[in-house]
Amino acid sequence: MAITDWPAQERPREKLLQRGANALSDAELLAIFLRTGVAGKTAVDLARELLDEHGGLRNLLAADRARFCASHGLGQAKYVQLQAVLEMGRRHLRETLERGDALTSPRHTRDYLSVRLRGYPHEVFACLFLDNRHRVIEYEELFHGTIDGASVHPREVVRRAMSHNAAALILAHNHPSGVAEPSQSDTQITRRLKDALALVDVRVIDHIIVGDGEMTSLAERGLL
Repeated sequence: MAITDWPAQERPREKLLQRGANALSDAELLAIFLRTGVAGKTAVDLARELLDEHGGLRNLLAADRARFCASHGLGQAKYVQLQAVLEMGRRHLRETLERGDALTSPRHTRDYLSVRLRGYPHEVFACLFLDNRHRVIEYEELFHGTIDGASVHPREVVRRAMSHNAAALILAHNHPSGVAEPSQSDTQITRRLKDALALVDVRVIDHIIVGDGEMTSLAERGLL
C-alpha cells in the first residue's frame, strides 16, 4: 500500500505538521528526507531497511560517501542533500552560540558540541573560546588522536587562547566508545590546562565530554 493510501494521521508529513517533528520515529523522519521509496517498498519501508543496514540513524548520517551511496535507494544526490542538511544544522547551532547564548543556554552549547564531536571515530579535543562577556569568539579542534586518546599540549591551548584574546573557554572532547564517563587522564589534563591558563588570566568554565547520546560536564561533577 502506498503512503498516500494510509490514514492521514499516519503519514509522516501530515504527522509532522499536526504533531511536530519530535513525534516521528527515526524511520519516519528519514522517509521524509528520502521522499520516495523504490519498487515494492514505500519510503518508510526503505527507511527502516536502511536503518537496519547501517545500525541506526547516527551511523547512517555519519557514513562516508562510498558507504552511503552503496545502499539501495541512495546515491550521490542524496549524499549531497544530507551533507547540506547536516551543515545547516551545525550552522544553526553555531549562530545560536554567536548570539551570546553559550553560557546562558547550556543546552545549546552542549547540542553544538555534540554535533561537532560525536561522529568522529577517533578522539578529538576542542576549545570554545569566549570573551569577557562569555560570548563565543571561536570554536577550534586542536588535537586529533587515536581511538584511545589524544595528546593535549597545554602550551598550544594557551597560545590559541592568547591569539583569540579569550577571557574564558570551554574544553570539550569526544569518547568514541560512546561512554561519556571522565577518565583519570581527563581530570588530570583538565587540571593542567586550568593551571596553565590561569597564568594568563583565562578561566576554564567547563570541560564537556561527548559520548553517544550522552554528555558529561566536569564542572557539574565538581572536577574542575
